[in-house]
Amino acid sequence: MFRVLKYVLRHKVSLIIGSLSMILIIGIDLCVPYLQKIFLDEGITGGDTTVIIPIIVAFLLISIVKAILGYLKEYLYDITSSEVHAEIKKDIFNHIQGLEFKYFDEMNTGELMTRIGEDAENIWQTIGFGLRLFVENILYFVLSTIILFYLNWKLALACVVIMIPIGFIAIKLEKKFGECYGKISDKTAEINTTAQENIAGVRLVKAFAREKHEVTKFLKMNRSYYDLNIQQAKIVGKYFPPIEFLTNISLVIMIILGGYFVINEEITLGVLVAFSGYIWNLIWPMRMLGYLTDILSRNSASAKKIFAIIDRESKVVSKKYGYEAKSIKGEIEFKNVTFKYNDIDVLKDINLIVPSGSTVAIMGTTGSGKSTLINLIGRYYDVYKGEVLVDKVNVKDYNLNMLRSHMAIVPQDTFLFSDSIINNIKFSSDKASEEDVINICRAACCLDFIENLEEGFNSEIGERGLGLSGGQKQRIAIARALLRDASLLILDDSTSALDTETEQTLLTNLNNREKTCTTFIIAHRISAVKNADIIIYIEDGQIKEKGNHKELLQKKGAYYDIYCEQFKDFETIKKEVI
Repeated sequence: MFRVLKYVLRHKVSLIIGSLSMILIIGIDLCVPYLQKIFLDEGITGGDTTVIIPIIVAFLLISIVKAILGYLKEYLYDITSSEVHAEIKKDIFNHIQGLEFKYFDEMNTGELMTRIGEDAENIWQTIGFGLRLFVENILYFVLSTIILFYLNWKLALACVVIMIPIGFIAIKLEKKFGECYGKISDKTAEINTTAQENIAGVRLVKAFAREKHEVTKFLKMNRSYYDLNIQQAKIVGKYFPPIEFLTNISLVIMIILGGYFVINEEITLGVLVAFSGYIWNLIWPMRMLGYLTDILSRNSASAKKIFAIIDRESKVVSKKYGYEAKSIKGEIEFKNVTFKYNDIDVLKDINLIVPSGSTVAIMGTTGSGKSTLINLIGRYYDVYKGEVLVDKVNVKDYNLNMLRSHMAIVPQDTFLFSDSIINNIKFSSDKASEEDVINICRAACCLDFIENLEEGFNSEIGERGLGLSGGQKQRIAIARALLRDASLLILDDSTSALDTETEQTLLTNLNNREKTCTTFIIAHRISAVKNADIIIYIEDGQIKEKGNHKELLQKKGAYYDIYCEQFKDFETIKKEVI
């Protein structure tokens, strides 16, 4: 809660004015029962008619002033809570953006969405309503209690004593609510994750006719969520009625004992009426105690989840005064590189020198560490041992933003935003001209199909490129990377969905570009790698073979076996023709 208050205290002006308005309203409210006392004791029963008109005018003015101050209070607190809500969302989103790849390997999207969405909303509700109401109730309770003891200490003591057990109930209630809401928050994240995955993968679910299975799985989670909410309802049902009962008993005591004091002329009728007004300032805070405990427990559970993410430091951090080169040539060196993932060796003692402007092709079995190797260049993961050097400088010494700004990547899992094609392409360089985009799309072999679309470059594409074929998505992703005009270009199995002819045209276009860049190509087809300056074959996290196409064929190792496998049909045809 104290972390949340730090956000609130940033908005001192609106907070101070809103709080002053609240205090003035409380002060005015506390005057009303006393004015009623004067009206009855001096005006009605005392026969002093001169006080009647001024008091009626005072009541009218009080109503007007309260309306103005009430508007000011509500508006300013809502503004403050909305700004805090926006700041918390901004901070958690910014922090998430700065976390390393490994964090997202282990974290569900649905859980992060719950933290940014529902948990941030709980904090907003607490600040905008719960926190203010909590402070108001404390002030009403304390000040009204003082006035009650001033009016008649015996009657006040009898009413206040009965409310002491409510405090103990509230303490127990807060603990129960805190435990319950922690579980509800976790279950909400689980449900959101399941829903997000199923909606995103609905085509796969339908393709395998697994609708019933997924619905059943979701219903089980939903049932668990329902059970937790029933548990919360039982807590409410167990603790709220005693609070209501005790506050009503206090009211009954006031009526009986107060009536007795009036009959015995120990207090006047006006004092009893005033007492009735002030006693409600005790009763309502006590009745609201359970509700406020509910809100504050939600806030506490949500805040813990949010700040657990914000407090989680990135394992890959740019140096405070990291090296910033004016330009990067693109010379890459892997020096005795070993990489572990969850204590499992993924790469073992990798040594490789790549001259700037070279094209390096990487082949290997699935899970051999191909993608991991190129992810070390941009320091998306840190090496366990050894060094990765870019232009003879360790990547750990670079300013990360600067290093990555000179890289362009087409990841293995092609991702496109739910936006227009032009915005997806210009994501890597929003300052590019229309002519630049057209030339790049021509090089990426995607200009023709884009222009054939009804709205051309302004065509909206669905989530993750829905509506486009796999090859079309890959070509748009390649165009996006090429538009950056970076010194390092990484194509991670980015031509797998292209036909051989389109793939060859695209690779030829890449080789014929005016600006040469160091290029890494991960592929499984010989046709995609045979023209590379360096070809490496990785197996079990180690470089087993290295050379160019001709040299590797002469070695007759794993690369040669792949070549024979992929081109065996051509050899058969050749023999049949001969």
